[in-house]
Amino acid sequence: MTSVERLSPPLFDGDLVFGGPALEAAADDFGHLVRREPLAVVRPRTAADVVRATRWAAERGWKIAPCGEGHSLYGRAQVDGGIVVDMSGLNGVHDLGEDQVAVDAGATWRSVLAETLPRGLTPPVLTNFLDLSVGGTLSVGGLGGTTHRYGLQTDQVLELEVVTGDGRLLTCSAHERTDLFDAVRAGLGQFGTITRARLALMPAPERVRRYTLAYPDLAGLVRDQRLVVEDGRAEHLQGAIIAGGAGRQYQLEMVVFARDGELPPDAEVLAGLTDDRAGGRVEEQSYWEYALSFDALESALRSTGQWSNPHPWLLTVLPGSTAERIAGDILGTLTADDLGEYGRVTFYPIPTGRITTPLLRLPAEETVFPFNLVRFPVDGDPAQAERMVTQNRVLYDRVRAAGGVLYPVSGFPFTPDDWRDHFGERWPAFRSAKERFDPGRVLTPGQGVFAAAASP
Repeated sequence: MTSVERLSPPLFDGDLVFGGPALEAAADDFGHLVRREPLAVVRPRTAADVVRATRWAAERGWKIAPCGEGHSLYGRAQVDGGIVVDMSGLNGVHDLGEDQVAVDAGATWRSVLAETLPRGLTPPVLTNFLDLSVGGTLSVGGLGGTTHRYGLQTDQVLELEVVTGDGRLLTCSAHERTDLFDAVRAGLGQFGTITRARLALMPAPERVRRYTLAYPDLAGLVRDQRLVVEDGRAEHLQGAIIAGGAGRQYQLEMVVFARDGELPPDAEVLAGLTDDRAGGRVEEQSYWEYALSFDALESALRSTGQWSNPHPWLLTVLPGSTAERIAGDILGTLTADDLGEYGRVTFYPIPTGRITTPLLRLPAEETVFPFNLVRFPVDGDPAQAERMVTQNRVLYDRVRAAGGVLYPVSGFPFTPDDWRDHFGERWPAFRSAKERFDPGRVLTPGQGVFAAAASP
C-alpha cells in the first residue's frame, strides 16, 4: 500500500498533488518572509471539491488553508503539514446581469473587469493591483481608490457561497444566514472558504481624468485631501509620500469620471486646492487604463527583479483626529532605505460611514486614514527583510497606542492576544462564530488567530 493510499484521499474533480512545484509554490507567498510546507495541494474544479478537501482534512485533524493568487505577506494562506486549497482554477465569471455578477472565488479582479467592462459595468471598488483573487480580498475587506465613496469590496457583496470548516456548502446574504454572511466578509478565512460571490455592479464611464498633484509638505496634502472628500468632486482619491532621489514627495491622486459622457473642466476640479500646480500632472484615460494603472509599477519592479524580493509591508488605519501627527512622527523616523527606490507610504482619508462590514476594524471616528508602508527592498537580503519585519512590529505598537488598527495584510507575526485586542468588543462574537462554523478549528491557521502559527 502506498503512502497516498494510506491517506485515503477522496476522489476529486480537480487535482490532488503531493509533491513537486505545486508544493514548492504553496510553501511560499508574495511576502517571501515565511515558509511553511504543506502535506498536499488540492486544485478544486468545483465547490464540491472544496467540501471534499475540507471534510478530508477535518476527519484527520489536519489544517486547511485556502489560497487564491498567493499574495499574502506573512504566511496567512500557508499551512505546516496540512492541505492548501489552490483556488486559482475555480475562476469562472457567471450570470452577468444589469447590476450584478456571480464570480468564482479564484477569479481575479482583472478577469472580472474584463467580463463586465464590455457591458459598460464595473465593480464599484477595485483594488489598485487587479491580480488579487476575489475570495482573497473579500476575506480581509478590500480597499481601493473609490472606498471614500462606496466603502469596501465586502460592502458590495450581495451573496456568498461558502464551505464552512465543518464541510457544509451554504449560501448566505444580508437576508439569509446573515450570521455567516457577516462572519465570512473580512473574517480572515476563519469561518468558511468562499467559493462564489455575487457582486454589485455599477455603470462604468468610458473616460476618466487623473490628477497627480504635488505638495511641499504633509499638512498641505491632508488639507486638500479632506476638502476633496468633503465636497465629493472626485470618484477616486488616494495619496502617497514617496522617498525619491529628489527628496520626499507628497502626492494627491484623484480621478474624476465622465458624467453624461463629459469630463468636468480642470478649473472646477482644482478649485480651492493649494498644490504646487507646476509639479502636477493631468492625464485623460480610458476607464480600463485607469483600472490598470498599477501595471506600470509592477512592470518596473519585475524589470529590476524587485517584484520577487521580500515584501515586508505594514498596513494600518489611523484615527482622523490624530492621523497627520502620527504619520508625521513615523515618517520622521523612516529613511529612503526603509522603503526602497519604488517604495511609498500611502495615506488618504476615508469616511467610516461608508463602511458597513461588521468585522472590519476601524478607529471609532468619522474619518480615518489608511497609513501603509509599501516597501520594495532593493535586494533579497534576508537580514534586511527581518530588520523591516521587526520595525513593523515597533511601528504597529506605536499606531495601536495612538488608537490606530491593523489592516490585516501585513508583514509581521500577529499573536492570538494581538487578535483579541484587535477585535475588541467583537471578539466574543468572533469566537462564537468560530465554534458554530469551524468547531474543529480547521481553517486558515496561518493567521494565528486561535493558536500561534508555526514558526517561519
